[in-house]
Amino acid sequence: MSDEEKTNEGTLSDTETVSSGNGTGTDGKQFLLQQLYVKDLSYEAPNTPDVFNEQKLDTDTQMNIKSSHRQLADETYEVVLHLSIHAKNGEQSVFLVELEQAGIFLVKGYAQDDAKGLLATYCPATLFPYAREAISSAVGRGGFPPLMLQPINFDALYAQAAESEQTA
Repeated sequence: MSDEEKTNEGTLSDTETVSSGNGTGTDGKQFLLQQLYVKDLSYEAPNTPDVFNEQKLDTDTQMNIKSSHRQLADETYEVVLHLSIHAKNGEQSVFLVELEQAGIFLVKGYAQDDAKGLLATYCPATLFPYAREAISSAVGRGGFPPLMLQPINFDALYAQAAESEQTA
């Protein structure tokens, strides 16, 4: 490789642009996570310490999930991911975790339908890893093996909800 080729590596022509990595694009659209927080966290293990003496714990774990959003300002939204995890051994409750993981998002320059889709899919998908860690930590601190929640396809859930709205 010649010296000339080495000096040209990584340079941009006059027509190329680079995103600054801050959620802004050249088309005026912005999508930014401005704040991340736990709005509510509840952990209950009503049958401890007795549940630790069980010979065989055969837990049935149920998860309920939903998301909601509300507009805070012109192009700023609070998105809340609501998760409820209830583990039972037969009829006996092992633990119950309820979490509201929230974030404040700037959604600027998008058409209304596109913004609605971002708020229903991309925002909850952004919040989910944080919610998963908070739940796993709470369960682990309760004396149980950490709970590993599997990834969730929020796009598929949104599409399924939209389809059921159309058929209703």
